[in-house]
Amino acid sequence: MSQWNVYIARCSDGSLYTGIAVDVKERIERHNAGRGAKYTRARLPVVLVRVEPMESESAARKREAQIKSWPKAEKESLVKSGGAPAGIF
Repeated sequence: MSQWNVYIARCSDGSLYTGIAVDVKERIERHNAGRGAKYTRARLPVVLVRVEPMESESAARKREAQIKSWPKAEKESLVKSGGAPAGIF
């Protein structure tokens, strides 16, 4: 069974992008190659700033939606509370 993750990436314009992936490293590489989300393509490069492992795809999608609904200040606070785990890159 694959481990789903919710990740937050900081874009070159300072905005934060939240997504889900099984392989976060590969997903960030796709974003930076211009093959990721349309939002990030115009804001390259992106830098991974937070990863949250989740127990299922459903849980990851719910957490992603929750974070996306927050104002930027709340997302920044979440990012400051802990970054990407060692070993992602």
